[in-house]
Amino acid sequence: MSAKPKHRQAIVAAAVRLFRRQGFAATGLAQIVEASGAPKGSLYHYFPAGKAAIGEAAVLAAGETVSATIAGLPTGERPGDFLREYGRMMGGWLRASGFRDGSPIASVVLEQAAGDDAIAAAARAVYDAWRAAMAARLMAGGLGEEAASRIALLAITNLEGSLILARADRSEAPVLAAAEALASLADSARQTP
Repeated sequence: MSAKPKHRQAIVAAAVRLFRRQGFAATGLAQIVEASGAPKGSLYHYFPAGKAAIGEAAVLAAGETVSATIAGLPTGERPGDFLREYGRMMGGWLRASGFRDGSPIASVVLEQAAGDDAIAAAARAVYDAWRAAMAARLMAGGLGEEAASRIALLAITNLEGSLILARADRSEAPVLAAAEALASLADSARQTP
């Protein structure tokens, strides 16, 4: 197998890290190339449409990682246990980054989705996948499909917002508080046999 796929993957992974930390607009192509370790020509080979195409690929790649993380979390005895664990995981990740990292896709979506149909479509697909993965975890914990879907949507909107507050406060407390509030809601919506 040639090294070209490796370079594409390295470019996307570097873009995800840089966009998460400093935003889409503040990240230059030269930074992506340097952080990826890929030859500059490979960036133009895989992304001839430029930075927006890298943004789309980064949104999709980061989205897949988060979806897999959500799907892999344990359900627990109560529906909300999954959300509590997800909140603890997110809080730990933020703390470990010194509160420099944010959502893996929010900066790209906020900065580019209004003017770029491909990025907007990628973001919709990612958020739909997150919602489905969260709803599945909540249903596995005893929620009905409608309640699980509704709470999953609330979880995405609240947890994404809590990441912004956590970065501003330099504390995981907003993430943990949002996760606990969502978990309590999920626990109270559990179907009784």
